[in-house]
Amino acid sequence: MPRRKTIRETVPPATPSRRPEPPGRRHVTSHDVARRAGVSQSAVSRCFKPGGSASAKMRERVLRIAEEMGYTPNAIARSLITRRSNLIAVLISNLTSLYYPEVLSELSNCATAHGERILLFALPQESDVDRTIDQVMQYQVDGVIAAVRLSRQQLDAFARRNIPVVFFNRYLRDIPVNAVCCDQEDGARILVSRLYAAGHRRFGIIAGPKDSVVGEERVHATIDRLNDHGVRHVPVVRGGFDYESGRAGLHELARLAQRLPQVAVCANDVMAIGCIDAARYDLKLRVPEDLSVVGFDGVGPSTWESHRVTTIRQPVGRMAEATLTLMMDRIANPGMPPEKRILAGEFIEGRSARLA
Repeated sequence: MPRRKTIRETVPPATPSRRPEPPGRRHVTSHDVARRAGVSQSAVSRCFKPGGSASAKMRERVLRIAEEMGYTPNAIARSLITRRSNLIAVLISNLTSLYYPEVLSELSNCATAHGERILLFALPQESDVDRTIDQVMQYQVDGVIAAVRLSRQQLDAFARRNIPVVFFNRYLRDIPVNAVCCDQEDGARILVSRLYAAGHRRFGIIAGPKDSVVGEERVHATIDRLNDHGVRHVPVVRGGFDYESGRAGLHELARLAQRLPQVAVCANDVMAIGCIDAARYDLKLRVPEDLSVVGFDGVGPSTWESHRVTTIRQPVGRMAEATLTLMMDRIANPGMPPEKRILAGEFIEGRSARLA
């Protein structure tokens, strides 16, 4: 009897299959947009880059198709290609709390126009910058805008990593650096000259912390100008650029002097507002009939009807634009020499000082 053949069915081994992605899970890429729009991937990138070379017609078509497909450029992926983070670190001190919101707003607007984003590092005091630098380095920033004091060693640390630094409203006297400043000395001279011409002879100064370069420059310029007019022995008390220290500063001036000064020169507007309130509500003085008070910066609250501080307004918008221009030039051309730009402030004749 013939043997029956046994037929064995061979089942091929299972191969791992790729699980289909849920609808909407896959991210739309620039390649997808380029295929749909009939352009190259680089053309898509140029359409999303501020100032990129793309015709208005192409940009409109690409942006419309991208919107329809739900495409958003991947900033992280782009930074890996360009080797740039498109982040600029801003180092500021918390002591200047009322002035810097306006500065940050202007810097942010200017940075956005240049295709950059601001990464804020707020320091309790300017002397705390050392512990912040390591954090700044970790973000691989394209540049640093410093509204605080930096040492030569700290600047060298940024230079070794090819990170350009631009100082905002301060500079270093002994090291050539990139800086954009308001002319503090000229502003102080204007204030003192107008007050002296109005007949004031007794002055007191409410200064900021000693580690504030800007504050110290204003104080020294004020004293120098007073000395030019023959005014000597000007009492100086210290504050923290805040409202309370401006209020306490006037009490300290009254305690130190045999006669209350005719003028309180405050290192910023916030302290000037505190000084005005101390004069009116604590010492029952009339401002400006009994005491003239001046400040510096031109912050929003200084224009309020209840205070109307006589001050020097800094051109914050122009300073921010100049800072970003310097920064972008140094990012594109690291070998450019340091440059310092000084912009004049504007004298604001408020109602807190007697000027006639």
